[in-house]
Amino acid sequence: QRMRAPSNHSLVWPEAPGSWGKWVRLNVGGTIFLTTRQTLCREQKSFLSRLCQGEELQSDRDETGAYLIDRDPTYFGPILNFLRHGKLVLDKDMAEEGVLEEAEFYNIGPLIRIIKDRLEEKDYTVTQVPPKHVYRVLQCQEEELTQMVSTMSDGWRFEQLVNIGSSYNYGNEDQAEFLCVVSKELYNSPNGLSSEPSRKAKVRPTSGWWWHLSGFLEGDVNPG
Repeated sequence: QRMRAPSNHSLVWPEAPGSWGKWVRLNVGGTIFLTTRQTLCREQKSFLSRLCQGEELQSDRDETGAYLIDRDPTYFGPILNFLRHGKLVLDKDMAEEGVLEEAEFYNIGPLIRIIKDRLEEKDYTVTQVPPKHVYRVLQCQEEELTQMVSTMSDGWRFEQLVNIGSSYNYGNEDQAEFLCVVSKELYNSPNGLSSEPSRKAKVRPTSGWWWHLSGFLEGDVNPG
């Protein structure tokens, strides 16, 4: 149960008889939460259990007698509900990292493990997304093919070679020209965006070399 702290100081909830009453009020970052001592003591090593037992921790109280806790109330609801029924239930827009931060503060071991397992599963799912294939088309002469393919940057691989005839004459000999198609796999980063590695496909020109990047294709199907 969740209630706002009263603005009128004359309106005060009555204290439960004795310091070991069944119900406990918590003022978390200005928001009042009402729960039972049994719920708070469910995890005996937690901050909340030690707080309500009053043996080790001394905490200030507000004018209503609620324990003052300087933490974000947004994430306290899932913490309290977990102590009530042992399940982690989150709104779709609530960040699990935020709940994890609070669970670590309150030292609730089982909840910490559950959230960390969820986050690890998310990371694993991201890495299992099928990669995209990027294709590049390089134009070169016949005598340049072997060296061009052998000196491509890491990650790029040869896909297809297309003979496009001859466009240049050197002396009396025609120089056949080719389109060399190469590809590289790109994986999705954790934020959902594809990122291309920093090293681009490149050919190290030597004497007599001529090459031209004639096109850039992107898709999921090999050229054929």
